Amino acid sequence: MHENLFVTDFDGTLLTDAKVIRDRDLETLSRLREDKTITAIATGRSLYSFQRALSQMGLTSDRLPVDYLVFSTGAGIYSLAGDRLLLSHAIPRAGIQEICAYFDCSGFDYMVHKSIPDTPYFRFKMNSRNENPDFNHRIDLYPSFGSPLEGEADLYDHATEVLAIVPEGIDREGVARIQSDLDRYSVIHATSPLDHRSAWIEVFHKNVSKSLSIGWLARHLDICRTRVVSVGNDYNDKDLLEWSGLGFLVDNGPEDMKEGFGLVDSNNSCGVSQAARVAGLL
Repeated sequence: MHENLFVTDFDGTLLTDAKVIRDRDLETLSRLREDKTITAIATGRSLYSFQRALSQMGLTSDRLPVDYLVFSTGAGIYSLAGDRLLLSHAIPRAGIQEICAYFDCSGFDYMVHKSIPDTPYFRFKMNSRNENPDFNHRIDLYPSFGSPLEGEADLYDHATEVLAIVPEGIDREGVARIQSDLDRYSVIHATSPLDHRSAWIEVFHKNVSKSLSIGWLARHLDICRTRVVSVGNDYNDKDLLEWSGLGFLVDNGPEDMKEGFGLVDSNNSCGVSQAARVAGLL
């Protein structure tokens, strides 16, 4: 019987700054599984982006000692061991129109990602007159998937998310205002994993977040919330760390998140392994 669930974020937590997973962390995940602890990764990446990252490291899903993947910040849950999608959420067309109209009025540059399993495909629109290198970089990363959003006729029937990229960043009050204005949806703030400075404002279906999806997975596995251990590095991990029985923040996380969570070493120093050890799972 599985009594524990260990969840780690991916970029900036399990991945080092060099975009690799340290051997020690891989060994930790393997030992956890041997000790009957369920392992999961909760990432903002799409399933495609996650699998591409593994490929770039010379890994495949079957060689990664992880049982489940919560991807697109919780919009989907995938069983890596069973190779099947367990759960997904999408924003309907009317919602996409509402969110896009709001971002247009706000002058944000944004992208609309197609619903799962076609999340890599996106339409993009640039509203600002200022430089937005992170926005352009993201378009360049996926040249075969992105196309300009010229009008409502280009919108998808369903979307995984609408993502705004704010190059100068955004303060807590700004995030809270957007969350209040778009309270029919899940609005999640994250620091760009690309330039580590820009703010990403991600808008999902109301039932999407890392904590909600890990909560669903825990119930699916009949694992008590108090037996869930999580580790992350950024604002989009905050709800999961707060929800978990034990939540750990790696040392490279934001300074204003370092109160209230257990602190472990950075992503470059195997903070994931330290979290599992401090939690008493090893």
